[in-house]
Amino acid sequence: MTVLTCLLSTPAHAQSIHPPGGLRSLYEALLSGDPPRALARPFLEEQLLQAAQLPEVLPPDPSVWHDWVAEHCAEVGRQYADYLQHRKDGGSRQFFSGKAHALYFLQAVAPTKRVDGAWLYGLLQHWRDPRFCGLVCTYLEELGEGNPAQNHVVIYSKLLAEHGLEHADALPDERYLQGALQLALGACGDDFLPEVIGYNLGYEQLPLHLLISSYELSELGIDPYYFTLHVTIDNASTGHAYKAVQAALDLMPLEADRADFLRRVSRGYRLNDLGQGSRAIIEGFDLTRELLAMLERKRVFGQDMHSDYCRFEGKTVNQWLAAPEQLSGFLQALQDKGWIKRHQDPQASRFWQLIEGDGASMFGVFNDYEKQLLHDWIAGDRAPATGPVPARRRSRAAPAVTVSAQDPDVRQLNAALHGLDGHGQMAALIPWLAPARHAHPAGLLATRRFIELKSGLD
Repeated sequence: MTVLTCLLSTPAHAQSIHPPGGLRSLYEALLSGDPPRALARPFLEEQLLQAAQLPEVLPPDPSVWHDWVAEHCAEVGRQYADYLQHRKDGGSRQFFSGKAHALYFLQAVAPTKRVDGAWLYGLLQHWRDPRFCGLVCTYLEELGEGNPAQNHVVIYSKLLAEHGLEHADALPDERYLQGALQLALGACGDDFLPEVIGYNLGYEQLPLHLLISSYELSELGIDPYYFTLHVTIDNASTGHAYKAVQAALDLMPLEADRADFLRRVSRGYRLNDLGQGSRAIIEGFDLTRELLAMLERKRVFGQDMHSDYCRFEGKTVNQWLAAPEQLSGFLQALQDKGWIKRHQDPQASRFWQLIEGDGASMFGVFNDYEKQLLHDWIAGDRAPATGPVPARRRSRAAPAVTVSAQDPDVRQLNAALHGLDGHGQMAALIPWLAPARHAHPAGLLATRRFIELKSGLD
């Protein structure tokens, strides 16, 4: 095993027990806020039992945590330097075999990214307690402090939309585990405060996969800003990693209660390792399998939509699409008849010309991600272009924030704040900073107002 392979190996993750009704249903119910605590508590208790079975990672002596985090960050830097040298020496990408692979990853982790920071939501009510300052500030920074150009959920949602990945109907249920955990922690912040502190301490450490993902996404022409933003904001010097340690130390109880507190912090830390991590998701990608799954989703809509003009091996297109087990044979028939030329430029394939380009008769049938799956599968092992492809980056200039007073949510927000003093407004604003609302115009407005009031009332 090479040094680089060791650095990129995937750690073993615990198998989490799924709740009745499935993880996606729980995720959506927690995100809707109806009723979060009743759903969240039993789920959290079960997941913490699973986390307790994982090996201890967090050093038992909290006095060394700052140094430990700094050393971890330095080690990640050394590993990343090895990766860059590997690439400089002509080595291939280690994560993404092609653009479809990268887009698959972006969609697979979307349920977690769309609730970024949610585990800290329940601590906003402690905004007056200086011991919570680092945790509250971390949550507000995840929300971009009300600036849509910096709000992490807004950034990721736009990234998905740019590549036709807005809808996640086909995602496996386990993809929702970490997002459900974050929402559950946010719903039960006071009851599980040590666990929230521990989870935050683990989540805010800089992982190697974040750096490599950013590099390879950029190579493939995908804007890496969401990932590069986390590289900078999570730094161990002054960023979220530092604040995570300091918050744990600031909220450490008296000596008599410290052992139980540390035990619970450690369990919360290990919640990060439940389910599939980013590397396991990346390594689990199979292009042909994903292509066939996509075609099966399309098949149910297109199986009766084709004329009998073209036949392949004696069957019409509708006949080929009549049963899912025939899809693989249909692709082979398209190759045998020369409509698909594997391992060549897709532009040379008649089938590709039907779905892409001026006058394409199947224009609009496939979204960007689905077309990328087809493109990469047709291209196969065709030698990729050498050198990086610069990602198209959005402007980083903060746009002017305009909110319509006629927006129903904005009107509701303004009505809720009317006649309240500063402290009353702070309490009324907190629900608008919830994971399901903060990325919307009224939520962004509420975030800015919360920060404005907080600075004046501290």
